[in-house]
Amino acid sequence: MKILICGTTGQLGSDCAHVLKKKHEVMAINSRELDITNPVKVEEVMRRLSPSIILNCAAYTNVDACETERETAWKVNVEGPKNLASIVQKNGGCLIHISTDYVFNGKKNSPDPYIEDDMTEPLSFYGRTKLESEEVVRKATDHHVILRTAWLYGINGHNFLKTLLKLALKNPEREIKVVNDQFGSPTWSYRLALQIDKLIEAGCRGTYHATSEGYCTWYELANHFLKEMGVLHSIVPCTTEEYPTPAKRPTNSILENRHLKKNNINIMPHWQDDMDQFIFVHKERLISEAKEVK
Repeated sequence: MKILICGTTGQLGSDCAHVLKKKHEVMAINSRELDITNPVKVEEVMRRLSPSIILNCAAYTNVDACETERETAWKVNVEGPKNLASIVQKNGGCLIHISTDYVFNGKKNSPDPYIEDDMTEPLSFYGRTKLESEEVVRKATDHHVILRTAWLYGINGHNFLKTLLKLALKNPEREIKVVNDQFGSPTWSYRLALQIDKLIEAGCRGTYHATSEGYCTWYELANHFLKEMGVLHSIVPCTTEEYPTPAKRPTNSILENRHLKKNNINIMPHWQDDMDQFIFVHKERLISEAKEVK
């Protein structure tokens, strides 16, 4: 099967390219090669490559910057997916579009998870763009998979764990405040890529949640990660109010993979098991990159 991956420089796109090329003909392109906000360029590229599946990992994911850079965020997160969905409706195939827990308001009492059919109510502009992206995809074509995930980390790209590791290695005695009243399920981008492969094999359509099992706070995640990495640190818990950000985050980002389980294709393990495997595989590289002077 011919699969075109948009957004291959990020952690999920790069892992998807690595995983899917083992079974499929993968064409991986970045934003310089294809601006998904340009419908003419999208049609030119799709006509030339004729993919059976378009996997859209491209997004404007700087949540806080989205509050001020709204035009750019809207173009990338809404107009881009709309263009891809429209070309699928015109030429055939399927669009797999990556969405987020930020489409929910997070006001459910933890640990009650959000399921695919729960009411959406984003708190941030980023969340608004991702919810709108879902809606434009659904309106444009029935041949789609909308995959909501949360708290992604991986060996490529930027993420919370890499930032945390760099701070701890630079000064182990420095007190680092980490929020301890937001709950979610840390999800390894490589495992999510394997889950996407299962969705493709099963020929699924519709909206799915895909995160690791179990849940924790950012503070619990930080402690577990640095402990397993063997890195000295001084992590202290704080509240969301003590760590204000431009964009408001959901308090509860726990997602239940109900539709994956219903289709008997859920392969997501407990978040601690997956994180320990991630560390086992990538520990040396993580430390080496964190120590690099930039």
